Amino acid sequence: MQYLVCRERGTTMSIRYSLLAILDAGPRHGYALKSEFEAATGNVWPLNVGQVYSTLSRLERDGLVLVAEDDDGQKTYRISDSGREELRKWFGTPVVREVVPRQELAIKLVFATRAGPKQVREVVRHQLVATMRSLQEFTSLKAKAEGDGDLAWLMMLDALIFQAEAESRWLELCEARLARAHAQARPARGGPNGSETPSSDQADAEAARDDADTERTFGYGYLVHGAGWMLLRVSATPGCGAR
Repeated sequence: MQYLVCRERGTTMSIRYSLLAILDAGPRHGYALKSEFEAATGNVWPLNVGQVYSTLSRLERDGLVLVAEDDDGQKTYRISDSGREELRKWFGTPVVREVVPRQELAIKLVFATRAGPKQVREVVRHQLVATMRSLQEFTSLKAKAEGDGDLAWLMMLDALIFQAEAESRWLELCEARLARAHAQARPARGGPNGSETPSSDQADAEAARDDADTERTFGYGYLVHGAGWMLLRVSATPGCGAR
C-alpha cells in the first residue's frame, strides 16, 4: 500500500530542512538526495525529483547551499555555513500547531453530515476499517525494524502507529456522537398500555445490536461502555496495534 502525504506548507518546509540535514553529512548530487530522503523515511513519503531540484534552487538562492558543476555538467550540492546555522535553528525550534492542516477525512465527514446520518456512518465505518488495516501494516513493519535496529525508521513508525491509533479513537468518538444524536432526535414512542419510552440505555443497546451486523460485514466490534464506545478487536487483523 502506498501512503500519500498532502503537500502542505509544513511538508515543504520539512523537505527543505531534510535536504539540508542530508547535505550536512557531505556533498550529494540531486538524485542522491531524493534516494537518501526516501530511504531515511522508509519510502513512506516519496519525493518527486522535480520537487528536490526546485527546493535546491531555493536553498541556493537563499545562500544555504553551494553548487559546483563538473565537466559533464552534473551539479554537486553542499551545505554552506549559513545552511548549517539554519539547520541548527530548525532542530531547536518546536513544531507549532497554530495552523490546522486541511485533512481530507475531516472535510469529508463535515460534508457527509449534510447528506444525513447514514452517509456519516458509512464514511466512519469504512475509514475505521482502513485505518485499522494501516495500523496492522505499521505494526508489522515495526516488528521487522526492531530486528534491524534502524532507530530513525523505528521513530517514524512509532509516529505513524500513534497517528493511526489516534485516528481510530477519533472515528469511534464520531460514531458515538452520531449514535447519541440519533437517540436524542428519535421521537418519543409511548408503548401500549402506558409502557415507557425507550431509555437512552435501551437506545444504546439497539445501536450495539446494529453494530453486530456491521462487525460481521467489516470485521470489528464495539463494547458499549459509559459515554463512549470502545473498539474491541479487528477480527481480520489479529494483533493489530500490539507493540
